[in-house]
Amino acid sequence: MSRRDRTGLDTSLSFLDVISCGFGAIVLLLIIARVGGPSSQQPDIELQRQWVIAQQRVDQLQESITRTRAALTRQQRELEASRQLYASRDLSVSQRNQQRQDEQARLKLALQVLSEEQKRLLGDEFTRQNQVIGGIPVDSEYIIFVIDSSGSMQALGWQRLQKEMINILDIYPAVKGLQVMNDMGQLMFPAAIGEWQQDSPEQRQKILRRLASWSPFSNSSPVEGIQLAIKNYYATGSKISIYVMGDDFQGRSVRAVATVVEQLNRRTDTGERRVRIHAVGFPVQFAEGRNPSASAVRYAHLMRELTAANGGTFIALGSLD
Repeated sequence: MSRRDRTGLDTSLSFLDVISCGFGAIVLLLIIARVGGPSSQQPDIELQRQWVIAQQRVDQLQESITRTRAALTRQQRELEASRQLYASRDLSVSQRNQQRQDEQARLKLALQVLSEEQKRLLGDEFTRQNQVIGGIPVDSEYIIFVIDSSGSMQALGWQRLQKEMINILDIYPAVKGLQVMNDMGQLMFPAAIGEWQQDSPEQRQKILRRLASWSPFSNSSPVEGIQLAIKNYYATGSKISIYVMGDDFQGRSVRAVATVVEQLNRRTDTGERRVRIHAVGFPVQFAEGRNPSASAVRYAHLMRELTAANGGTFIALGSLD
């Protein structure tokens, strides 16, 4: 029997062992690569997808916040504009109320209350139906009319003058005394110096009837009448108003007359003038389409000066109708 060579067999078996081990390693690597590779990458992909979704959500939230902030800013601006608008309206209302209060205060100053003597005569419950004539205060107890009886007034302004006399008398339901003189100081009803005509409905009608035909001489200057009215009829504590009624002033100096009247009509202890001086201007010298005469302008100037300085009001009539 022949003897086999075991050396060659051992070498082949060793080679096969090596080959088998190598092949097994390769198979093992393939298995590891097939099984481990994809499973280890899957979580990374999922995380990336979730991160992208989260980033998109954050972007959406930031965009929403930006829009909300813009809307809030716009609303704040509108609110501020509305607040300023209402504030300005409130200020405007407040200003109007203040103006109204100021006007009422001025009106109360212009419309003076009845004196204690008038309350005694007329009663505490008396209420005037007509408080003013063109803004003239009517608190006086005594009234003196100084009337321009010149030819121009007689010819053109006499009917309107009679109407104004009625208007003025109507706003004084009762006074303690009346007197009527022309601009020269001539009395309608001659009496002792300083004597008053007693007020009554009959006496008022007598004055109006006499006025219709009364035409004493006049120099178209109320200065003499005003001076005599103050000198002869002022009495301490009496409330007296002089009503000057005319159309022109033939004197030269307004300032000189104002100075004389100011010295004569001195202030009392209360700071008021002795008498009030009111005036009514009749547009006799204002012919349509022509400039007024210089004497008419001087009369207006003089009356403004005298009434302003002596607690009265000057009313310039717009027409003779």
